[in-house]
Amino acid sequence: MPASSSRSPSAAPLAPNAVIGIVGGGQLGRMSAVAAAKLGFRAHILTQDPHGPAAQVAHQVTLGAYDDHKALDAFARAVDVITFEFENISADALDCLAQHCPVRPSGAILRTSQDRLAEKTFLSDADIPLAPWMAVTDHASLHAAAETLGFPFILKTTRNGYDGKGQARVYEASQLEAAFASLAPHPLVAEGMVDFACEISVMVVRGTDGTTRCFAPGLNYHRDGILDLTLAPAPVQEETAQRAQALATAIAEKLDLIGILGVEMFIDRTGTLLVNEIAPRPHNSGHWTMDACPADQFDMHIRAVAGLPLPPALRHSDAVMKNLVGPDDMALWPDILATSGHIPHLYGKAEARAGRKMGHVNILFPYGSLPGALGVQDALGPLADKPETEDNDH
Repeated sequence: MPASSSRSPSAAPLAPNAVIGIVGGGQLGRMSAVAAAKLGFRAHILTQDPHGPAAQVAHQVTLGAYDDHKALDAFARAVDVITFEFENISADALDCLAQHCPVRPSGAILRTSQDRLAEKTFLSDADIPLAPWMAVTDHASLHAAAETLGFPFILKTTRNGYDGKGQARVYEASQLEAAFASLAPHPLVAEGMVDFACEISVMVVRGTDGTTRCFAPGLNYHRDGILDLTLAPAPVQEETAQRAQALATAIAEKLDLIGILGVEMFIDRTGTLLVNEIAPRPHNSGHWTMDACPADQFDMHIRAVAGLPLPPALRHSDAVMKNLVGPDDMALWPDILATSGHIPHLYGKAEARAGRKMGHVNILFPYGSLPGALGVQDALGPLADKPETEDNDH
């Protein structure tokens, strides 16, 4: 697993009982707060939901909107360092917070990752391999994209698209204008279709001294645009796994990242790796690390944010992570608890709505013995159901 260091200046590590501020009150904030507590820190959450997943386990909570400068100011003055658990916040708000204490990852990185056009421009300029793409700003560029990329292709919003939202497939010229009108705000991004084999993701973490660590790539399966299963390690050639880790490391270094970054990639039918998107925070596809690794993605993220040394990103087991989504999966909760080998993680959300991630289950296997598809389904027990084998984006 690649590890490297650059010339980024080191910072003094936080002392025990220091306060780590987390912007956002969802499940990633919850699991980050638990990791902070394990390392002797206190978590202070900025959220609008006093009963949300992160607030339930935090040392302190500031209630306020993410663009409320009064709340931001009070929050920043009460913490020693700040991170965030989701990207649908204002980078300007992070800049406001950074006036009082370090923000890791930085607002500049958030500006890049939360806008698909900025993200793809950054990655292209950094010579990171991507699927063919074009910016669509008006009707002329829409038709130019169709001519260049060919049909079918995908139109995506530049912001707030996740779990399959904010996109439309365009199969023929007659659909161009309707697809353009259905997505907002403009500009949009047009992406060429990939001769898709599978999707993998890599979690890479970078410390204040520039040290980077990569977890093994995971293989992702989706259902209805939402991550369903992650298998770790991804059953790909070792050379492919190493190339994926090297790409993730290169992106982290070019961003001057401090913290953790999820990098989603496609592997096409020729074995070519194409980066799909990046997320500068803990990631759903990294949840398998919580039970299969001595230091999981949340431990690593908190260590980086706090300026602590980063241990190797080792795993002691292979793993399958299964998301629990909506009321149907939650109806199986008693069966999950009764199933030997299932390691459950519930997020504390009050209502199981359709499409809502309520928790996940990890299943471990001895190192190097991840089973094939039938073995995975057998291990899933009550959660067994054949996953989609085709990505919902491409």
